[in-house]
Parts: sequence; structure tokens; C-alpha cells
Amino acid sequence: MNSTRKMPIWRILMQWEVILFFMFVAMIVVNSSLSPYFLDSNNILRTTFNFMEKAIIVLPMMFIIICGDIDISVAGIIALASSFMGLASQHLGVGTPALIFIGLLTGLSVGALNGLIITKIGVPAIAVTLAGFFLFRGIAYAMLGDMAVTTYPESFAYLGQGYIGNTRVPFELVVFIILAIIFGIVLHKTTYGLNLFAIGNNSTAARFFGINVNRIRFFNFALIGLLSGLASVLLTSRIGSTRPNIASGWELEIIVIVVLGGVSIFGGAGNILGVVISIFMVGLARFGMGLINVPGIVMNIVMGFLLLIAVLLPGSLRQLQSKILTKQQQR
Repeated sequence: MNSTRKMPIWRILMQWEVILFFMFVAMIVVNSSLSPYFLDSNNILRTTFNFMEKAIIVLPMMFIIICGDIDISVAGIIALASSFMGLASQHLGVGTPALIFIGLLTGLSVGALNGLIITKIGVPAIAVTLAGFFLFRGIAYAMLGDMAVTTYPESFAYLGQGYIGNTRVPFELVVFIILAIIFGIVLHKTTYGLNLFAIGNNSTAARFFGINVNRIRFFNFALIGLLSGLASVLLTSRIGSTRPNIASGWELEIIVIVVLGGVSIFGGAGNILGVVISIFMVGLARFGMGLINVPGIVMNIVMGFLLLIAVLLPGSLRQLQSKILTKQQQR
């Protein structure tokens, strides 16, 4: 008769997602003690507007990093897509559906271009996307200069500022929740997700077992381009304007959120739960620091500290677990 052994409590408590959850709870306790406005449900729902566009890009970035790649061109893609939408709205007077199409198509096209160069020519992802980091933002500056485009249809504002029905639930938050569920299912319940982990752990072995590595990597970059285009639509709608410096610096914060969520920067490890906790932890931490007037430079120091923890601690925990298991097996 076979029996299944339950996972020891110490192993559960040493999982990064569990530790991250306790860090999240501690952050809520600290912020609520520092400001009486932090736990106000309306304030929390409203503040999600400030990080939902980043959260949407975090999801495909998770796929890319699990696969062992990186994309630091996402903010440039947002700027480029927003610039095309702004010029189309200002000079052609296009409506909301056309603006959405332009934003998504721009993101998808640029992401696919990145993917083609990486997979067909064999240029490392960091080199290609670093070039995109400068190129796409540079094109946005070339098109707009110092000009800000603010001519958008009235209906366009709903996408980034609207609520679901008569509730206080932001439309952007619902979009993110739907996407997070889809990405979670794909990552943990499909062959595609298993292939991502296999490629991240050993791409050569993955090829040997018949996985089309380049096709999956290409799809990942096309996907992050598409969702960067979606984020551009939502962000442009929320702020009601287009400037060439839109979303400046987002790429690094997005990578910080993914790695803090337990996705190994070296690839091959991660899960959706840790990433979602990380998204809300970082977003609400910024909200809490804003309530007590913490300067932006201090917020950046905190983000750097979180990244350092995220890179160092999970590996140390895995080594500690391995040592404990080895000692138990020797008894």
C-alpha cells in the first residue's frame, strides 16, 4: 500500500513565495501604522491605476526570464506605440478602436522584430533589446520632439481611467486579473509552460528532446511586444497625453518585480503566485511611501534593496534546503 508523505513544515516556510507573502503582510502592517489612509479600500483600488500597466508587462517578462532571456526595450516600445497613437489621433482624427489597433499592432510588430533578430540571426537578447531601448525611444523623440499630444477622443479615456459598471473596480485591474489567470494556466498547466522551464534550465537539452526553442523564444518576444502595446494604450489613456519620455525607467522596475517574485534571473524557475504577490507588494509599497512623502530617490533605493534580496535570498534558501535534506538522508 502506497502512502504519500506530506511536505515538512520547514520546507513550506522556506519557499520563496511563502516568505514573500509574509513580507507583503509585514509591509501592509507597517504602512497602515504609519498612515491611517493606507488601508482605505477606495484608496487601494485607485492606486492600482499607478501600476497596472507595469503589471501587464510583468506577465510576459516572466515567460522571457524563465526561458533564460531578457527584454529591456519594453518602455521604448510603449513610447513608440504611444507616439504613433498620438500622431494618428492629432492629425488623422482616428477613433478609439483604431487607436487600440495602432497601439497593439505597433507593439506586436516591434516585439516580433526583436524576436526575429534574436532567433534567426542569433544575436543575444540583451544586445538586441538594449539597441531597442535606445532606438524606439529615439524614434519617439524624433517624431514628437518636445511636443506633447493631448488630442484624444473622449471615449478613449475610459480604457485607462474607467471603472467596471457602477463599482469602484478599475477596468485596468480586471484586464490584469484576466491576463494573470491566463498566464498562470499556460505556465503551470500546459506543455508550453513546461517547455519554458526546460529551455531555461538547459536549452541544448531541450532541443535534443524535440522542443522548438527558437519558435518559443520568438513567440515570447512577440507576446511581450503585444502586451507592451496594450500597456501603452492603457497608460496613454490614463494620463491623457503622449510624450516621448513616457514610461521612462519602467524596464528596470518590471525586471525587479519579476525577479522579486521568485523567477530566477538565470532562467528555469518561477511561478505565477510569487510574481502576482510581488506586483502588489511593490505597487502598494510605493503607495505607502507616497502617503508619508518619502522622496523618489529613497523609493529607488528601496527598489534596489528589494532586487538585491530577490537575487541573493532564493538561491541561499535552496542551498540551505539541500544541506538539510542531505543531513536527513545521512541519518
